[in-house]
Amino acid sequence: MKLVFLDRDGVINEYPGDFQYVTSWDKFRFLPGVHQAIQRLNRQGYKVFVISNQAGVSKGIYPKEELDFITRNMLKELNKLGAHINGVYYCTHTEEDNCNCRKPKTGLVEKVIAGLKKNGVLPELSDSYFVGDSIRDIDTGKAARLKTILVFSGKEKPENKNIWQTLPDFTAKDLSGAVEIILKNSKTSDK
Repeated sequence: MKLVFLDRDGVINEYPGDFQYVTSWDKFRFLPGVHQAIQRLNRQGYKVFVISNQAGVSKGIYPKEELDFITRNMLKELNKLGAHINGVYYCTHTEEDNCNCRKPKTGLVEKVIAGLKKNGVLPELSDSYFVGDSIRDIDTGKAARLKTILVFSGKEKPENKNIWQTLPDFTAKDLSGAVEIILKNSKTSDK
């Protein structure tokens, strides 16, 4: 089974800005083409998971219940449009908590993979991807032995390339561009 891990803010929805958070559903804005991109992954047999740091919960900026409400609405809207996400995993800790689930650590990716294996599903990591809008996401993907795609629809910008500590396997304008790369390089392409 092929997997695609997506960061949320800056990949699925508009990036709220550095040190800012999407604190309520009315502040959540889907980026253009997201549901079509996820649909394409679904049609090609990829399982899609969201892996996102949401430290605003631990910092008291918004409650866990609001994060859950945002997530339910995001999934409902995507499902209405024929796009399916197989699971959403958040780290709500701060950096100081030093947990193993906060990106760039791989705890949440490992949790997804362990859950799949427990259900008798063997992920094909060589044909699986981590798509994110920050170098932290790329570090996570690399540490988890996934192919990585950095999208420029959120935090990171192409002009910062000379200061990146880690280089992604690919770059794309947005999730639609990332899906093009994934399907072009997939063992079973829809082209």
